[in-house]
Amino acid sequence: MNQFTPSSPARMTLMRLALFVIPVIMLLGSLSAAVSGSTEKNAWYQTLIQPAAQPPGWVFGLVWPTLFFLMGLAFAMVLHARGSLYQRPAVALFVAQFLINLTWSPIFFGAHQVTAAFFIILVMLGIAIATTFAFARVRKAAAWLMVPYLVWISFAAILNFQIDQLNPDAESLYVPAVTPQIG
Repeated sequence: MNQFTPSSPARMTLMRLALFVIPVIMLLGSLSAAVSGSTEKNAWYQTLIQPAAQPPGWVFGLVWPTLFFLMGLAFAMVLHARGSLYQRPAVALFVAQFLINLTWSPIFFGAHQVTAAFFIILVMLGIAIATTFAFARVRKAAAWLMVPYLVWISFAAILNFQIDQLNPDAESLYVPAVTPQIG
């Protein structure tokens, strides 16, 4: 038997771990977005001048769940790699970048702090890159699963920067609440 092929019980353990970790990552990511109102229907966001490269809103609704799924699978693979000397730092980096990721939407969409969100996404990107390299030391496949996330948050950082440049008054922009018309 090939020593690099995990036994069936080991595979099942990874599957069980993935069946827990992936939904948790996806749920937390979705909650962060929902709590902050990060949709194209956000009234404040609709008033902003958008960069030319801004994709339609439905793209974000497709991309983020996919990325959270891939991140969750990568994280489960690293958590499953018991005995690796590099597992702890990889897990710590993942948790750090993920927690930072969860703060971006509330800062950008909720608090309307476009400039602060840009610096947050730069920190997130730096730690996500470090996470990917740490994952590679534990499980190369886990590192490869992080690559689409790195590409996307790099693109998101560019969009965030461009929105900040196109909307220097975004932080102070007031959008009144929608009130029903009676009468």
